[in-house]
Amino acid sequence: MKSERKYSLIEAKFKLEAYCAYQERCSFELEKKMKSWGIDNEDQGRLLAELISSNFLNEERFAEAYVSGKVRIKRWGRIKIRRELKQRHISEYSINKGIASIDLDDYWNNLMFLTLKKWESITNEQDSYKKKAKVYRYLSSKGYETDLLKDAVEEVLGRTKK
Repeated sequence: MKSERKYSLIEAKFKLEAYCAYQERCSFELEKKMKSWGIDNEDQGRLLAELISSNFLNEERFAEAYVSGKVRIKRWGRIKIRRELKQRHISEYSINKGIASIDLDDYWNNLMFLTLKKWESITNEQDSYKKKAKVYRYLSSKGYETDLLKDAVEEVLGRTKK
């Protein structure tokens, strides 16, 4: 059963331009929006092509903005960011370009901040092995790489023992 079209093509184009101007978007988000408006696939393709040609929609720009926001605000790791971008059907090239834009010092500082914060928040666990496991699990869920987790936990252990 086909849903009734909410907007004409021109109205949809203006609404999508405003939607993209407000915040960086990816084509996956726009396709979902257009589908909810009842716009058929052929018209969706035409609208997406117009948005790309007028530079309202740019996959690389979206990937870089997404990565920047998730690293600075949410303090996510590269693994989680990559997974989320893949779910939005972003190309591998754009994902790699976005990931490459991460400042490594900020990335490490985020990891250290999260490690120390989590370590200090686990006050009820006396067994250091279990405490480490909880910190590893937490940081892993944030999307950080295993080798960096190990280094960060060891550094926090060194700081807290002194």
